[in-house]
Amino acid sequence: MARRVFFSFHYQRDVWRVNQIRNIGEVVGSAAAGFHDASLWEEAKKKGDAVIQRMIDNALENTSVTVICIGGATAGRKFINYEIRQSLARRNGILGVHIHGLKDRHGLTDVRGTVPPLLASAGALVYDYRDHASLGAWIEQAARAAGR
Repeated sequence: MARRVFFSFHYQRDVWRVNQIRNIGEVVGSAAAGFHDASLWEEAKKKGDAVIQRMIDNALENTSVTVICIGGATAGRKFINYEIRQSLARRNGILGVHIHGLKDRHGLTDVRGTVPPLLASAGALVYDYRDHASLGAWIEQAARAAGR
């Protein structure tokens, strides 16, 4: 079954990696709080945290699963805990996926990132990205575990 999924990631560092996995057959639509568009992100930053939080909340609308894409700097992102808390409050299925092995636009991989502590304490399963089929299965498993 195809799902609407919220992808959480470090835009500047990982957008290229995330775009390689975000548009898979198991995902009907994907949301990323405007982070797929650098101009929206930059404009929101100028307006303050409340605007960014609204972007996150709007992107979470109609999603059933949240995928935390774990890159080298994900755990230190300012809004990572907000995204996780909001996802849990919505009762989204949630999982983490290490994306350090995917190449960026320069063909480089990254260091393995730390799992955000709030994600770990929520008991979310965390995987190393392998392929689209595995990611699709993990998304469906997370949705079912959350009763979605």
